[in-house]
Amino acid sequence: MHFKKSDLLQALPKQFFASLVSKVADIAAEGHDVINLGQGNPDQPTPAHIVKKLQSAAENPINHKYSPFRGTKELKEAACEYYQLEFGVKLDPNKEVAILFGGKAGLVELPQCLLNPGDTVLVPDPGYPDYWSGVSLAKARMETMPLKEENDFLPDYGGISRQAIEQAKLMFLNYPNNPTGAVATEAFFKETVELATKESICVVHDFAYGTIGFDGKKPLSFLQTEGAKDIGIEIYTLSKTYNMAGWRIAFAVGNESVVEAIELLQDHLYVSLFPAVQEAAVEALLSSQRCAQELAEMYESRRNIFIGGLQSIGWDVKAPAGSFFAWLKVPEGYTSEEFSDYLLNHAHVAVAPGKGFGKYGEGYVRAGLLTTEDRLMEAVRRIRALRLFG
Repeated sequence: MHFKKSDLLQALPKQFFASLVSKVADIAAEGHDVINLGQGNPDQPTPAHIVKKLQSAAENPINHKYSPFRGTKELKEAACEYYQLEFGVKLDPNKEVAILFGGKAGLVELPQCLLNPGDTVLVPDPGYPDYWSGVSLAKARMETMPLKEENDFLPDYGGISRQAIEQAKLMFLNYPNNPTGAVATEAFFKETVELATKESICVVHDFAYGTIGFDGKKPLSFLQTEGAKDIGIEIYTLSKTYNMAGWRIAFAVGNESVVEAIELLQDHLYVSLFPAVQEAAVEALLSSQRCAQELAEMYESRRNIFIGGLQSIGWDVKAPAGSFFAWLKVPEGYTSEEFSDYLLNHAHVAVAPGKGFGKYGEGYVRAGLLTTEDRLMEAVRRIRALRLFG
């Protein structure tokens, strides 16, 4: 007997990148050496001191029991201490921190926490596709905010329809940005707070790449902006800062009412994360941050090698200011998907077509700096051999 999926599941957006994974697998199955720059999965291991903490915590029988609902007090306090040390932001661990099962879970949950069917959400385009999933699950309505190169890939609020602004209940932002690698400015965050305060919009800042800034510039936390806690939250994941992607641990910080809504929903979905993982997260947040600094330095070195190499073969590309992605303009005569397929089939280099990130991603491809410098240079050599750039 076959049971039909619910209308809710059938309405979910299609997973565009599943087709890319399939294409890469097909080429690799033919025996070709594929340099996969299309993924967003950190390639380095979790630092040893964090792994050791998990090992010892896992041996403690107290951690074999159900975790306290809403996470451990120690992890919430560690998140607050981290934000105070790194960003100068003061938080209340009892009211302004929610522990999440990875940043993605929080981003998808939020529309369900705050919106009713038909409510409007402002979403960046191009942007992380799972924002769309949360909007769909809440049966809300999405209005896109174009991110254009001429505006440094920041939304131009003046270019968004007045009706959309007035109807919006929620806004997603993400800086350093996936997929463009852009970073936010103090002036932009200040403008955002002013708009959100005036229009009663809850801002959700996805701070997944919060430690990955280049050229001596540290990315800004949205909560460093005066008034930001009054109108929004920030989601911080340990996935990128400490190479803990598979550990599925993150937290939301900021507005008390939003934090309470997240925790209420999660009360009905989960108990809480394995306590040993939470202990390891405390170790990550409160021990030396040198490992995070070294990781950012490694990505910057990779960026310089890769972007410099592409520029040397005549490809007109710009270096990202943050994140571990490069956003590359497609040569004339190709769509983003056609060019992605061409590189995969003829150079065995996989990149993600910009189309998969939204309408305004067309004309670009995203490359992840998630392999060694030697492999990045080999990708440049293979692309050079195609003679696409003169």
